Amino acid sequence: MDTYENYIAGRWVASAKTLDVVNPSDGTKMAAISRGGAAEIDAAVLAGHAARKGPWGKMDAVSRGRLLLKMAELIRRDAEMLAKLESDVGKPISVALADVAVSARYFEYYGAAADKVHGETIPFQSGFTVMTLYEPHGVTAHIVSWNYPLQMTARSVAPSLAMGNAIVLKPAEDTSLTALALAKLAEEAGFPPGVLNVVTGLGEEAGVALSTHPGIGHISFTGSREVGRLIQSAAAKNTIPVTLELGGKSPQVVFSDASLDEAGATIVKSIVHNSGQTCSAGSRVLIQDDIYDRFTTQLADRFKALRVGSASQDLDLGPVVNAAQRTRIENYLGIAKRDNLQILAEGSFGTTVPAGGYYVKPTLIGEVPASHAVAQEEIFGPVLVALRFRDEHHEVQIANDTPYGLSAGVWTSDLSRSLRLSRSIEAGQVFVNNYGSGGGVELPFGGVKGSGFGREMGFEALYGFGVLKAVTIRHGL
Repeated sequence: MDTYENYIAGRWVASAKTLDVVNPSDGTKMAAISRGGAAEIDAAVLAGHAARKGPWGKMDAVSRGRLLLKMAELIRRDAEMLAKLESDVGKPISVALADVAVSARYFEYYGAAADKVHGETIPFQSGFTVMTLYEPHGVTAHIVSWNYPLQMTARSVAPSLAMGNAIVLKPAEDTSLTALALAKLAEEAGFPPGVLNVVTGLGEEAGVALSTHPGIGHISFTGSREVGRLIQSAAAKNTIPVTLELGGKSPQVVFSDASLDEAGATIVKSIVHNSGQTCSAGSRVLIQDDIYDRFTTQLADRFKALRVGSASQDLDLGPVVNAAQRTRIENYLGIAKRDNLQILAEGSFGTTVPAGGYYVKPTLIGEVPASHAVAQEEIFGPVLVALRFRDEHHEVQIANDTPYGLSAGVWTSDLSRSLRLSRSIEAGQVFVNNYGSGGGVELPFGGVKGSGFGREMGFEALYGFGVLKAVTIRHGL
């Protein structure tokens, strides 16, 4: 069993303790990672500041961009290796390969954008010239969730590097292997030592040390609302900005004039992709009264055809990430059954599902009250709840009646209605007659309300990883 070390200041550094990495397909131990803590985090932050004072801080934007473009090339070159590491933590291999492709695209996009972050000149009093500049925060902290380990690392790290920051990355303890592989590629690409540092370990140890460190200039966090509040509190004590992506309970709204076949296929794919472990998964489907029975029957037929298997079997769904996540999902299903909600359909396990794996059947639940826990709380599994609505006003009320506001889908052929709902639904992203857009890196992503704030992806992410400075020069007439 391989043991992986931290990557700090361009060197591989072991911790005194280790953590086991478990393969969720069969429950066996597959590797060990370093259990980093405050000492390793402190060393990584110091390495980041040293890099900022050295060649990295002096490097021009064009050269930074070329390094990111080189990273994209290396990720594509090693796509099979990286996909295997992602697959080993539960993803069907086809899903893992798609994640690797998107990860390369992040580095490509931000590599090309690095020299295109422009300031402005501002009209001011006679005899003055005023201009604005974007500068890096310094050393940024990146605490990454386990559900899309490589892709989320890339979408957070790439724009920060493009702006000239140095990075300390704390990946999730269940899914650290691709972050460490990325560190190796960064070294090969030519990033100076200390620019990208990776410290593995527990959230309550390495994560807390990183989020509270006084040498950090910005924190990017993806995870639960509860931990997000702690991150925000820690950042407030050091008076630094944060980007928080804290999950969702996203509605898919289906009107009677929608293309039901197209909507049904996309809605089911959205909730079962990555075994439902997606922050923006459309986990609530709101269906207009007059098509409710017909459409839920279609959805049920699709759910019954779904098959769950190991990552290597590459079926519709793989396992969830760990035993705790499986228990969480099963608890919500137990609540639904206790309250006599309608279980409209379930998928099935493949014939050779390995014993010891963390498998959950995809489940469709019908006639769910809008106030019920399964309609309000993020289950983070392949569970879709169906709700009725009467008219547009009633739909908006239900869609907005959760603590979250990350994404939403609207299915209708009425253009005016789609424009009205795009404005009235409380969400950071609204998709009309599509959902997710294939994880397009160009689209700003983030939430409102309990889903957090700040934006990842798109050009907005670059601005978030930079500090705007105004320069006022008095030169006379």
